[in-house]
Amino acid sequence: MRRKRNRSGSITIVVVDKSEGKYREIKTFGTSTDPDEIDRFALEAGRWISGFGGQQELDFSESARALAGVKGALALVERTMLDAPQAILNRVYDRIGFNAIGDDILRHLAVARVCQPMSKTATVEYLKSYFGEDVKLHKIYRYMDKLHGTQREKVQQISVAHTMDVLGGRIGLVFYDVTTLYFESAPDPSDELRQDGFSKDGKTAESQIVLGLLVSEDGYPLSYSVFNGKQYEGYTMIPVIDDFVQRFKLTDFIVVADSGLMSEANVRLLESAGYKYILGARIRSESPKVKEWLLGIGRVDGHYEECEKKAGQRLIVSYSESRAKKNAHNREKGVARLQKAYARGTLTKDKVNRRGYNKFLDIGKEVTVSINYDKVKEDALWDGLKGYVTNTSLDPEEVIRQYHGLWVVERAFRIGKSSLEMRPMFHFTPKRIEAHICICFVAYKVYKELERTIRELGIGMSVDKVLFHAKTIPTVRFRLPNGETYTERLYTMPQQQLIRPLLEG
Repeated sequence: MRRKRNRSGSITIVVVDKSEGKYREIKTFGTSTDPDEIDRFALEAGRWISGFGGQQELDFSESARALAGVKGALALVERTMLDAPQAILNRVYDRIGFNAIGDDILRHLAVARVCQPMSKTATVEYLKSYFGEDVKLHKIYRYMDKLHGTQREKVQQISVAHTMDVLGGRIGLVFYDVTTLYFESAPDPSDELRQDGFSKDGKTAESQIVLGLLVSEDGYPLSYSVFNGKQYEGYTMIPVIDDFVQRFKLTDFIVVADSGLMSEANVRLLESAGYKYILGARIRSESPKVKEWLLGIGRVDGHYEECEKKAGQRLIVSYSESRAKKNAHNREKGVARLQKAYARGTLTKDKVNRRGYNKFLDIGKEVTVSINYDKVKEDALWDGLKGYVTNTSLDPEEVIRQYHGLWVVERAFRIGKSSLEMRPMFHFTPKRIEAHICICFVAYKVYKELERTIRELGIGMSVDKVLFHAKTIPTVRFRLPNGETYTERLYTMPQQQLIRPLLEG
């Protein structure tokens, strides 16, 4: 576009084409001496040029400025981190109230245990590489040596207070169960805590400890105790419950535990302390008269019957078709295993035990074995039956429903052993062993509260899936020219946007 000055003093706006060194006027837009009118002609000419014969010019200025801005911003990047999981869990940790403990080492260890459970040495490197936290290993071990004596009680108090708040101010049910945690080492005869015993993980060659855990409805952890590896699980329940009741002044609650903890001694102790209970019954150990009654109840799915065992105590028995099918299936598998293992009719030393379906074997004087199919038939008579003993006044349906809530403590153990990797343990002193359990207890409480928060926000993911996506969210820290820092978290995928409320809500 040219502004062509005429002899008369006017200016003509004209579009010119230059090809092969020659200029050719293509279009004239107007002539005038009025500056505003001249500008209007020039504007029209510019618009005409931009559309004449397609795109006539390439404007790199905006892209170049944007690119220069990006490069300038990148030059200010001080570091990048993948600390979104830590940010999520820190918010949960504080909401529970654990920040009142005032010790960042416990926070770091519990959060790392949920994010990426590893050894303490590997945890130090993980905290530094991903979260920018420089925690010294010797400080961790020093902290673990004092944790049991200084923070364990406060940890449980905070957990109970938060659980009561979540449940509306009352803990109506407490579920108790035990598990075993093994060490990658043989038992030391001089060790009072790490000993051999019956392992629930099948680790018969390693030393272990017994862990008793008390949880509320929905599986929120309340209290725990550690026992030596030889401790019979039936002896652990009453001390844990008594200790819990005395510390937290509970009065109105029901103890729920499985048949493994059902013993006459435990029942007497529960009753003498005034506790209400729902226990799994050992129906095959009942008197002949009661067993005759048990085997005569209706075999209709969901059917139940009850009888009074003694004053104030009832035995409730239910029948389930799905349980009957499962019992039959497991027995068939067990008998098939026996048929294969003892096809020759001889018994080797490594198979001398009475656990599992070996109870169907008759051992002869010549160390020969055979399957007693009469015992197999007797066992089938009990398929689908499940018993419950209670001293409550609850309806049978409610007793059965509440007992089935025991899955929450079983799930707590599964999460502890899988997602939080409580075992195997590599600590050897009682202080550090119990400190490790305490850290895992805090981590499980954080895990459960995050699970509840996810459910309330309607995110529709599991805790593990949320943390998986959180680990893909980068955090960029810029060092500005004035020396100040600026941090920005980048959400670039739909899954990251879904969990954004956990970071910013």
